[in-house]
Amino acid sequence: MDDAVNSTRTIPDNVRNILNIMTDQHRIDTIGCLGNPYARTPNLDKLGSEGFAFTNAYTPTAICTPARSSLLTGKFPFKHKVVANDEWNIAYRTAIPLGSWTYTQELRDHGYNVGIVGKYHCGRNLPDKFGMDDDSYWGAENPVGNEKYVAWLEANHLPPVRAYDVYRGKLPGNRDGHIIAARLRQPEEATFERFLADRAIEKLKEYADDWKEHQKPFDLEIHFFGPHLPYFLPDEWFDLIDPDCVTLPDNFADSLVGKPPVQQNYATYWSTADFTTEQWKKLIAVYWGYVAMIDFEIGRIMKAAEELGVLDDTAVFFCADHGEFTGSHRLNDKGPAMYDDIYRIPLIAHIPGVSRVGRSDAFVSLLDLTPTFLEVAGIDTSLAEDGRSIVDLTRRDEVPDWRENIVCEFHGHHFPLQQRMIRTRDYKLIISPESVNEMYDLRRDPGEINNVYYVPVYDEKRRELATELYRQLRERGDHSFAKWMAAMVDFDVPLVNTARSDLDEVSFE
Repeated sequence: MDDAVNSTRTIPDNVRNILNIMTDQHRIDTIGCLGNPYARTPNLDKLGSEGFAFTNAYTPTAICTPARSSLLTGKFPFKHKVVANDEWNIAYRTAIPLGSWTYTQELRDHGYNVGIVGKYHCGRNLPDKFGMDDDSYWGAENPVGNEKYVAWLEANHLPPVRAYDVYRGKLPGNRDGHIIAARLRQPEEATFERFLADRAIEKLKEYADDWKEHQKPFDLEIHFFGPHLPYFLPDEWFDLIDPDCVTLPDNFADSLVGKPPVQQNYATYWSTADFTTEQWKKLIAVYWGYVAMIDFEIGRIMKAAEELGVLDDTAVFFCADHGEFTGSHRLNDKGPAMYDDIYRIPLIAHIPGVSRVGRSDAFVSLLDLTPTFLEVAGIDTSLAEDGRSIVDLTRRDEVPDWRENIVCEFHGHHFPLQQRMIRTRDYKLIISPESVNEMYDLRRDPGEINNVYYVPVYDEKRRELATELYRQLRERGDHSFAKWMAAMVDFDVPLVNTARSDLDEVSFE
């Protein structure tokens, strides 16, 4: 432990371990303690009732690989430049470069057991290159053909994956579209989620023994692939939630008029116009059922941790890499848009002896977990360049100079597309150099349906937001995008040639 950090440490000395449970593509409104009265999430609700929930947590970018790479490196996406998923990359970097700083390697260097079970999805430089015991699995979705999973099924006399009752729309030309959901001819005990939970519990036992016998602390990362679509579930979970309980999102009827055209193209890509209202309600209910099934497995993991006697010594975190549309704006998946549906994420923290029961509406980022983990470990938090520890927030303390807004990025998905967003409590501004800029009055339009960017009554507020976004981009070093903003957005800032700063002093007549 760093002496300078130790001298100011306010976390109990016994709390050294870190258990970070992450889901993929997980909306915040699927969890009971975060506001869904029909959710079946007793284990996450228990974590929330014993710990601290954040209601304004955001991902730095709503794509798997870039978001997860930001968590590992503690850097904004434009800095680490791993800004696309490997499976659909066109031209971007898709793997964290060897030799990059990561909190996992830092913890390993400070004597920690560090391991990951489940989804990694940070490119082809695998977790062992960054200090982790590697029990990860390749892919964006549950890799049900993985040889370890197949062998586990056979060893436990469980049936293989078989799906039926498939939900899918049509692509142009009446071709079959992407599968959104299907039923599994498997019990829950045979699912990939159960497989991952079993693997995680075995690793937890190993690390807990080392902690008890040798006081060797651990960081265990347990990353589920779900509730990322497609939602493949056994009947009991597929039908767990009554679709009549589902109220369609307020923005379900968004026409996408006045928005970047790519959003309508994305609706075509996912065949979203092909589903009836009843089918949409069922799909949303199935998605909630998927969350419930993962919650069940999280409960098994937490029970194991309790029985192993490590919970009093372990800071537990639950988070997601980003959200999902699931009918919002009549879209599916995540993609070329910066709506709260995919940028807002669930985040719950419980640090024994520190976290008070409660919640905070402070703007926090997935990036803030990186220095938080370091603080729990007693390591210099400044090693994480771009986040800020949330430890004091979980005490319900007033934290001086905490951010009053959040800035996020987008770099494309299946195609290159640059966007930047600033989100305050009342407004959101999105700048798209190659398309349509967007602004939403969240007081009157929380569903982000009506783009008021070009409405004259908002001119002053739009310039104010643009100026603040520009200032923050320049401050964090996102100069290329800031330069585009200075040239293309109607606000009062000078055009600065960041490549030739010496010209700033030259007078041109």
